[in-house]
Amino acid sequence: MTQYKIALLPGDGIGPECMAATRIVLDRLVADTPGLDLEFTSHHAGAELYRETGETLPDAVLQDCLQAHAVLLSAIGLPDVRQPDGTEVQPTMMVGLRRALGVHSAVRPVKLYPGAPCALRDTGPGIDFVVIRENLEGLFASFGGGSQVGNEVATDTLVVTRQGTRQVVDYACRLARRRKGRPSDGQRMVTCVDKANVFRSFAFFRKVFFETAAAHADVVSDAVYVDAMSLYMVQKPWDFDVLVMENQFGDILSDLGAGLVGGLGLGPSGEIGERHALFQPSHGTAPQLAGKNVANPMATILSAAMMMDWLGDQHQDPVCTQAGLQLEAAVASVLAAEQVLTPDLGGSASTTEVAQAVAQSLEPSSKISV
Repeated sequence: MTQYKIALLPGDGIGPECMAATRIVLDRLVADTPGLDLEFTSHHAGAELYRETGETLPDAVLQDCLQAHAVLLSAIGLPDVRQPDGTEVQPTMMVGLRRALGVHSAVRPVKLYPGAPCALRDTGPGIDFVVIRENLEGLFASFGGGSQVGNEVATDTLVVTRQGTRQVVDYACRLARRRKGRPSDGQRMVTCVDKANVFRSFAFFRKVFFETAAAHADVVSDAVYVDAMSLYMVQKPWDFDVLVMENQFGDILSDLGAGLVGGLGLGPSGEIGERHALFQPSHGTAPQLAGKNVANPMATILSAAMMMDWLGDQHQDPVCTQAGLQLEAAVASVLAAEQVLTPDLGGSASTTEVAQAVAQSLEPSSKISV
């Protein structure tokens, strides 16, 4: 039995409340699962720490994240805590953490669970696809750089490399192989989303995409322009399985996807590298809700489910894989019951009550069906 060290970064605003709620569920999961051993270390990092000390991510905390098997992070940043140049501290911390961990693929599931509100009138055979954005390059490669000439001109450079593109496409294909395929017909498919008809950088991204995808003969590959994809995601989202794209495009389309299936309160995410992985909810810190015990913890809990699935795949550990399925199934069960939901989902339950309901809904792995 392997003991997995998990570095926790509760963060700011509603982050600590969502992390505490997730710990209720994880502690119950560990207690009820033979062979599952998780060791948690929790660290103060983010905007409040910057307000107190002038730094967001101390070296000791970063080193613990690097030494951990995985990092589980809640919401980071506060709009009124800014650096001397006027920018928020959250982007600097997150880009630095991503670069240090080498997490090249940002993974955002878009899945409609029974009981969750949907913005679409027609959900067809269901919505279950994944947005994967290249996490270290693209337009975000200019973060901290770019140039400005006086008050008249400013530029940022979009960067696409063969290695970065191959890494994210290879991961997308391997993920597609593990999934059930698109809801419309079960076809395992990876779709490149780009603007290759206009920009050389995206034409290069598409070229490397197809070269890399060719090594995965059991997965169908195709390509769609990003403007068309924003339409298709609304008109027929069930036709897609795994979408892979440049960083900025993924930043935008992943939030569109969350808006289709209940909002960011149900939006988990993972950031995957060769050796390290970071998991966090897609929502922000919502300081106006902080301390009220009304925030939806499901995105953080589902992010923990993604973490368990990644640990299982990374370490060939079926106990972790089953634990991830249990966590997702428990959240799905609470959503389907439509009785213990936070205000963002039309209910009146507290953050803690939702966590307790999810913990009580955990089922043995033999009963799992998600």
